[in-house]
Amino acid sequence: MKLSRNILAVALLGAIVAPAAHAEIAIDVIGGSEITFEGLVQADYNKFNSDVANLNADAPDGTDADQELRRAELVLKGKGPGNIEWVIGYDAKADKWLDVNAKYKLGGDSNHYLQLGQFKQPNSLEELSSTKNNDFISKAMVTNTFAVARRLGAGYTFGTNDYSLTASYFGRELTRNLAHGSGYGLRGTWAPINDKGNVLHLGLSYVNFDTDADTLRYRARPDADLAGARLVDTGNLTNTDRVSTIGLESFYVHGPLKLQGEYMKSDVSRYGTNSDDFSGTSGYLSGVYNITGETWGYKAGVPTTGLPDDPATGMWQVGLRYDTMDLDDGRVLGGQMDTVTAGVNWYWRSNFKFMLNYVKATSDRRGVSDDPSIIEGRVQFFW
Repeated sequence: MKLSRNILAVALLGAIVAPAAHAEIAIDVIGGSEITFEGLVQADYNKFNSDVANLNADAPDGTDADQELRRAELVLKGKGPGNIEWVIGYDAKADKWLDVNAKYKLGGDSNHYLQLGQFKQPNSLEELSSTKNNDFISKAMVTNTFAVARRLGAGYTFGTNDYSLTASYFGRELTRNLAHGSGYGLRGTWAPINDKGNVLHLGLSYVNFDTDADTLRYRARPDADLAGARLVDTGNLTNTDRVSTIGLESFYVHGPLKLQGEYMKSDVSRYGTNSDDFSGTSGYLSGVYNITGETWGYKAGVPTTGLPDDPATGMWQVGLRYDTMDLDDGRVLGGQMDTVTAGVNWYWRSNFKFMLNYVKATSDRRGVSDDPSIIEGRVQFFW
């Protein structure tokens, strides 16, 4: 088992014996910058009921289950001096940099700023939302496959509490040997309804970037992050020039209910004989209900999740998601897959989250059907 039990046990024990904790720990004020420390630790378990492909990826964990530390994120943040904010984040589990950037608020307005460094690019509602508040253990296929996540670059954002416009130019990921390909991204959001406990969000995004070494590959797991097999896979698409992806997004909050959906279409331009252009599509629809009555907030074009109304009882959620992907186009037979995920989440006190999901997948690639199911569990500690 790859999970470091000692480190996780100490962290969890600290949360149990401590009083209600803040979302961040104040460190010091240095050079006019108020420095705070945040962290996120997630441990996952997947139990596979494989059909055709063997989803197990780690033999020492057993023939049909995997378990490991999923994330161990450590983040320093600074406010000041003046209108400057900065962040340095690192994931010790994945051994990669997270957000590493500085932001300058124009006129002191937190909705109007310039940003330089590595940050999440302006596309994908789910990717831009906080990882610690994901509705389901695995992000949707569209997010994991088509979304452009953190890249080095420069960005500009202007908006209000009700709308935002973001543009960025980006290059490679900061960590060596990860994602490459320079390009640009655009995202616009609008909340025609934006009241406490009653929010309607609409968003449109577009990214366009160069492919690394003129090669691209799209593939996806059956909404199980620890699975060792991808059930849909285009294989290496050679002679690729650029990728353009358009995304539609929306969510609606009414009291304890949140409905959310996204759709993306990714077009790959190719050159040369027998290298036809390729298009893939993916999207999801989900619903989450807070049994204990809490609602969501809205900030910077994404939903925000607050603490439980009663920390001792915690916040209980139930959720259902339908997820679909189509990677078949012309001579590229990457396959099609649909999944349905049912989940229960429990936010306990200020630092804990427990998640349990059941995933049923149906897929077809090159005439071979593969329909596994997975039981997933997650323990999360954050501060």
